[in-house]
Amino acid sequence: MDDAAAKEWSYRGRWALVTGASAGIGEAFARELARRGMNVVLTARREDRLRALANELGSTHRVRTAVIPSDLGKPGAPGVLWAEATDGREIHLLVNNAGFGLKGRFDELPLERQAEMVRVNCVAPMDLAHYALRGMRARGAGGIVNVASIAGYQPIPFLATYAATKAFMIAFSEAVAEEARGSGVRVVVVNPGPVATEFQSVAGTQVNEKTLGIRTPEQIVADALRALEAGRATVTPGAVNRLAAYAARVSPRGIVIRAAKTVMTKLR
Repeated sequence: MDDAAAKEWSYRGRWALVTGASAGIGEAFARELARRGMNVVLTARREDRLRALANELGSTHRVRTAVIPSDLGKPGAPGVLWAEATDGREIHLLVNNAGFGLKGRFDELPLERQAEMVRVNCVAPMDLAHYALRGMRARGAGGIVNVASIAGYQPIPFLATYAATKAFMIAFSEAVAEEARGSGVRVVVVNPGPVATEFQSVAGTQVNEKTLGIRTPEQIVADALRALEAGRATVTPGAVNRLAAYAARVSPRGIVIRAAKTVMTKLR
């Protein structure tokens, strides 16, 4: 536990910005933060879902909510989002959850769609973290939760760009967490394994209740917030997923890549 964790973390009455809040892990973050008394700014592309969720959370938990529709794949969108989110509000917690994946051979997948993935998965969270850290450091308090993936611990053929974006998120988050040590600002990266959400349908990587290491969005959020409260820099939910991440890091690189290719080829 570092200096940032020496102070008790408090949710009630403060504001959080949650990206990708219309479904899956993002929605679970919004629900749990509101349950703990935190006001929430919800952003995603689907305004109707955001407004329905905001109305429900405001009514159920008596917290304040704000809805800002945004497509983080568009250049400049993170800056516009941050300006709107902080208009009359002080964001104490940023949850960088928005992201998507694509399965297929790199040269066969649409290039622009992959470039958009890099913007959503890497550039947008980097931009938002930059904006957030400036204010949080000045106040000496705040937190950032970046949602990555155990896919970021190894190259994955047929998920080449996606896995690379998550490798960026892990390395970026852990470095920034160390930079922020002692500043009062907490930065944690959460690395889920398989989770049954809409993300899997978009990525083409279907999972079910029998998938090894599967976790629910609520379990991911619970582990992420425990890590935030403890001042930890990284968390990988689930023993099976932690073992897989460790094996990917210590095993010979060539073996890991070929094994991943075999698995992905079967899934194709």
